[in-house]
Amino acid sequence: MQPAPPKVLTTDCCIVGGGPAGLMLGYLFARAGVRVVVIEKHNDFLRDFRGDTIHPSTLQIMHQLGLLEELLSLPHQRAEKLQAEIAGEEVTLADFSRLPVKCRFIAFMPQWDFLNFLASKAAQLPEFTLLKSTRFDDFIYQHDNVCGIRALADGVETEIRAQLVIGADGRHSQVRQKAGLVSRSFGSPRDVLWFKLTKQPDDPEWSMGHKGPKQNFIIIDRGNFWQCGYSITKGQFEPIKAAGISQLKHQIAQVAPFPPERLEELSDWQQLSLLVIRIDRLDKWMIPGVLCIGDAAHAMSPIGGVGVNLAIQDAVATANYLTSPLRKRAVSLRQLKKVQQRRQFPTCATQFIQIKMSGKSRDSNKPSPLPRLIRRFPFLPTVFGWIIGLGFRREKPRFSG
Repeated sequence: MQPAPPKVLTTDCCIVGGGPAGLMLGYLFARAGVRVVVIEKHNDFLRDFRGDTIHPSTLQIMHQLGLLEELLSLPHQRAEKLQAEIAGEEVTLADFSRLPVKCRFIAFMPQWDFLNFLASKAAQLPEFTLLKSTRFDDFIYQHDNVCGIRALADGVETEIRAQLVIGADGRHSQVRQKAGLVSRSFGSPRDVLWFKLTKQPDDPEWSMGHKGPKQNFIIIDRGNFWQCGYSITKGQFEPIKAAGISQLKHQIAQVAPFPPERLEELSDWQQLSLLVIRIDRLDKWMIPGVLCIGDAAHAMSPIGGVGVNLAIQDAVATANYLTSPLRKRAVSLRQLKKVQQRRQFPTCATQFIQIKMSGKSRDSNKPSPLPRLIRRFPFLPTVFGWIIGLGFRREKPRFSG
């Protein structure tokens, strides 16, 4: 019996990865009349422990697209300032109240809600197709140029022919690996162990819920549970596992705002998820017919929660530069390079700051200079608010259809 021939789709652009960058770009292309297929390897967006910060830069883009009011009708929390406890002192790290934008706050919203919102808006456009449970396999070539991808959709081979393939498949991008794109890594001294704790009726509404780490402990209100993060020195996860989960719970109890008995629901290592923090970026984001954006092009540290918002800005810049070439069926390598040229500076500048900030934690005995600096220069939280809230280069959608 002969195997069934692969299903073949033809489109203008195929985007690999249904995260913030992929769905935003898919929406923008479809809204401008460009046919686009987005593939997502999972069957939904319900991933635990993903970034949940929607910064003023992204909220401004949603406002410019006419989507802000409906987005903010979804459950979310707002923070006009970011605060942290450093060496026992409460410090305002960033103040967004003076930003020249519609929303002068960070919106904290589960990423799956944000992605479902974007996907629902894109699904209303005839040029947009989202294929879930579809995994990227390899490129299709014609005359040494990429002209599409092969994918597996629920085990069925699918060919998607396209002028352009966009890799928006995250920090472990298969697109950039298959394209042979080379990255440089800048390291990071810490990782994070994420876990859930069930909410109890008498739990206080901790005001620290969306502040920075407090004694290496993070807590985020997820409605019916607390998402908790415990920062550890990089490379220490295996020794921590070897010491046993009881020892880990004892360490967490020293810094968590919960009574120690609340940690008893942590009984298995499967309940913990290790986020291996990395900071890296590609030397080149493209080859003929392929472009990487977002974490696929530059993995960010969680510091400042800026990764999602840089990815969204990448998507807007990509749509701005490539919509017309895709409409004309004339996408060149030079045009792909323009996207990287536009986004290279904000990427490098943001990573430079993250590297400097994370480097301070290499010597835990050395006190952080931040509290002293902020007391001496009280304008610094406003400066940091601009950097974190808007980034080093703002993007505005050009095409509305």
